[in-house]
Amino acid sequence: METPILRRLRDMTDFEVADGNPDVRGWTVRGADGQALGTVFELIVEPDVLKVRYLDVELDGRFNINEHENHILLPIGVAAIDADGDNVFVPALTAESVLNYPPYVEIQITREYEEAMLRALGKEGQAANPRFYEQESFDADSFYSNRRAS
Repeated sequence: METPILRRLRDMTDFEVADGNPDVRGWTVRGADGQALGTVFELIVEPDVLKVRYLDVELDGRFNINEHENHILLPIGVAAIDADGDNVFVPALTAESVLNYPPYVEIQITREYEEAMLRALGKEGQAANPRFYEQESFDADSFYSNRRAS
């Protein structure tokens, strides 16, 4: 099966975050240990189905990662937004484990890269799913469920 085309939200003038869902760009991303990992830099969407698939996270400078490898992609379903503050929680990562996460460089997202991400998140069994984006790791509803914008 062909990998769907994914695009940055900022490159799509005719697409915006769905009504009722907050735009999380600029929000702090926190790991299971509660420590800030970085901020949501961009949303990566699949235009054909109008769904956010990934959060592009710019990692905090304290990790001392070079500027070309200081971004990671997170499948939207592995994160959840905070009920109150502007935080995104990623229970599968910590300040320590994020250092072993595959960096994201703004190039085409390959299935190999997606599989490496799932392995780093402990979800390697999902990589073989023929309906790749229909699995739990890509469920945007679970991401937004704690809070809907008013």
